[in-house]
Amino acid sequence: MDSLKTYDDWKHCITALCGIPLTLPYVEQRLTALRDPADFSTQKFITTWGEDHLARVIGWFEQAERELQ
Repeated sequence: MDSLKTYDDWKHCITALCGIPLTLPYVEQRLTALRDPADFSTQKFITTWGEDHLARVIGWFEQAERELQ
C-alpha cells in the first residue's frame, strides 16, 4: 500500500474511496480485530501487507478513535 503513507491518505481511502464511515463502533471493532494476532482477517492482512503496515494502520485507527471521542 505504497499510496497510503499518511493518516490523511488512509482516511480518504476509507471514507471517500471505500465509502466506509469512521464511526466509533467501527473503529473500535477494527482495532480489536487488528490487535488480535489470532484473528483470521489480521493474519490475512499481515500476509498481504506485512507487520509494518499493520502497525501503521493500527496507529491510524487509534488516531481516528481519539478524534471521535
